Amino acid sequence: MAKISVGIVILSIYSALTFYLGWGIKQWLVAMNWFHYPIFYWLLLYIVSFSIIIGRLHESLRVFSVIGNYWMFIFEYGLLLCLTVQLVMWLTPFHNIRIIGSLAVAVFFILWIFGSYFAYSPVVRHLNIVMPQKDSELSSMRVVVASDFHLGVLSNKKHLQRFVRLSNEAEPDVVFLAGDIVDDDPKWFVQEGMAEVMKQLTATYGVYGVLGNHEYYGKKIPEFVEEMKKAGVKILRDETIRVSNAFIITGQEDKTNKERKHLEAMKMNDQLPWFVMNHTPDDLTTPAHTGVDFHMSGHTHKGQLWPNQYITARVFELDYGYKLKGQMHTLVSSGFGFWGPPMRIGSRSELWVVDITFQ
Repeated sequence: MAKISVGIVILSIYSALTFYLGWGIKQWLVAMNWFHYPIFYWLLLYIVSFSIIIGRLHESLRVFSVIGNYWMFIFEYGLLLCLTVQLVMWLTPFHNIRIIGSLAVAVFFILWIFGSYFAYSPVVRHLNIVMPQKDSELSSMRVVVASDFHLGVLSNKKHLQRFVRLSNEAEPDVVFLAGDIVDDDPKWFVQEGMAEVMKQLTATYGVYGVLGNHEYYGKKIPEFVEEMKKAGVKILRDETIRVSNAFIITGQEDKTNKERKHLEAMKMNDQLPWFVMNHTPDDLTTPAHTGVDFHMSGHTHKGQLWPNQYITARVFELDYGYKLKGQMHTLVSSGFGFWGPPMRIGSRSELWVVDITFQ
């Protein structure tokens, strides 16, 4: 009963904010003499605003899911710009809504263009670190770290090809994929033949991945793991493996799995550099105390859209970038893909190339 009440409250707030956004857009359309058919206008607005839910009702309604992804961008920046216009009109002598509203619309489309560019034009981040050599046969190594591809309809095969090209250009010893590789359901990965692209990844010691929360949302984990195997990616599910006499890798289940193992139970006694992938960077203290050398995560997207990064920065100890915690090197990627709208403002699609020197 309590969950139903909370749901009603959230739905009411969301509907009210949608009405405020619709009202703001309507004021500008009226000023421009472009507002006609009010019933159709409001009906269309609310259909679009609930398209995320509509798209989940049946496979034939998938187009609504795509519309819903774009609506997230429209909703967030539409509200911010509507509020800005209102403040300008209340606090300044400028009251011409035709001019102020048109400027807001122009800003919105500029953000749309730049946001799309930042999402589909990934960058390579470089990091150099020093780790204890222990008994490794290596004196140095290069790793590629990426996360949050959300491969599906919008983060598509072409975007995956960008990753494969950039990763192969780095000539890594190993590639780590830190979760949310597909966007819930792996069916688009299969239908678009993305395995053939992923299979082109080259790395001396292989390609390894872990599950993220979205793989759990899709509820097709066995199919996903099998498809990754066909694509040359070994998914580690609460397991630790020794790779040659070079290093050790642990892949944790995502925190969505309430029955996942404790990290301490997966520790090996081998004196080799220890790499750990955990999709959500919710706990850095445990791995630091357990003796992990390099910890990798994603999940946060660095907020993906400004100003959301201020929220992720408050939620997580490290929501983005590199941090040395005790003796443990920690890296959180903003992701190579995106969730929801194919836009990024205040963040950038990326992969990390980490050069490690063992001493």
